[in-house]
Amino acid sequence: MKILVVGSGGREHAIIRKLKESPKVDQIYAAPGNGGISKDAECVNIGAMDKKGITQFAKENAIDLVFVAPDDPLADGMVNELEGAGIRAFGPRAEAAVIESSKVFSKNLMKKYHIPTADYAVFSDPKEVITYIENKHQYPVVIKADGLALGKGVIIAQNYDEAKNAVKEIMEDKKFGDSGNNVVVEEFLTGPEVSVLAFTDGISLKTMVSSKDHKRAYDNDEGLNTGGMGTISPNPYYTDEIAEICRKTIFEPTVAAMNSENRTFKGCLYFGLMITPDGPKVIEYNARFGDPETQVVLPRLKTDLVDIIEAVIDEKLSQLDIEWSDDASACVVMASGGYPLAYQKGIEIFGLDENGQVDGATVYHAGTKFENGKFFTNGGRVLGITAAADTLEKALEKAYAAVDKISFEGAHYRKDIGRTGK
Repeated sequence: MKILVVGSGGREHAIIRKLKESPKVDQIYAAPGNGGISKDAECVNIGAMDKKGITQFAKENAIDLVFVAPDDPLADGMVNELEGAGIRAFGPRAEAAVIESSKVFSKNLMKKYHIPTADYAVFSDPKEVITYIENKHQYPVVIKADGLALGKGVIIAQNYDEAKNAVKEIMEDKKFGDSGNNVVVEEFLTGPEVSVLAFTDGISLKTMVSSKDHKRAYDNDEGLNTGGMGTISPNPYYTDEIAEICRKTIFEPTVAAMNSENRTFKGCLYFGLMITPDGPKVIEYNARFGDPETQVVLPRLKTDLVDIIEAVIDEKLSQLDIEWSDDASACVVMASGGYPLAYQKGIEIFGLDENGQVDGATVYHAGTKFENGKFFTNGGRVLGITAAADTLEKALEKAYAAVDKISFEGAHYRKDIGRTGK
């Protein structure tokens, strides 16, 4: 098979490395890929949002399967375009990807189908939001931009001034562009967070092993929200008992709800959950593999990923038995100085071999470029250093030992992945 993976981050690198393990795969292309990905796939210079370019490339190169990994092209209908041209594609169509691309849609869906989530209200007028928050007078309060915002469109305001400032940033200053035309204001939930990814063909749903993301930029869960500074799998808070409650009250009802809305979801559905004192609730849905959750989940997959993808596309998922390793895995993200705010690019990275790897761990490249035999930084999150072992403590030890071998000017990473808080 010839497979094209759309995207350019650490998630895509993890997907490509897993696909490479399949005896069914002869050639993998990445559009546009990155420096590290270029060591595992042939990178083609087509943007991840270029539906026409991706479709044309797939046709001209007799691509057997296109794996659309990021949220933006899914929301924009890349799978619709590919399927319309007769090309097999993995990922939800635009009408299903709306479960992530509109917070208003997903909250209303949960309300309509009684799927547990935080209480909320939706607004399109900044003045009305402020009045609502002022009258409620409950802090912290969660303020979310309706649309996609690179994982950064959620602000947790601790008081009235912070809330007012958040509304101004999102709705008036348009920090996230049109994504901030509407906002969702939610009650603040407490409890451990859990990420659960699931394969679904729109009929049956099979969950992957659980994981825990660390969103804040600095140790002790301090600093700004980022796209994710590290992950562990399994999540220690996600017990068999909780998993069964989630299956009955959240996972299966969500697939059924999307079918009822004529928005059948096929692909990877991501559940961002919080285990509250009142039981598990949905914080958010994603319409694709999470980043950096993929970097700890896929290494534990024993079943051929190509077989799973084909079963999802052909609606035969119920016939497939998916196996997972009992090992634990951990990923530590090395980020550029200043991330998630302004940062420099083009800084040389030291300590990687010619394949962009280090002994004792797997290095997933998120934001790198490869020039003249050297790797350079080319993004906010630069590398995801991942290791597996029979215990989480050993996996973390291996991951951090590998981090110590790598350096670039301004690099920062959390030193407490898997060890802190909830």
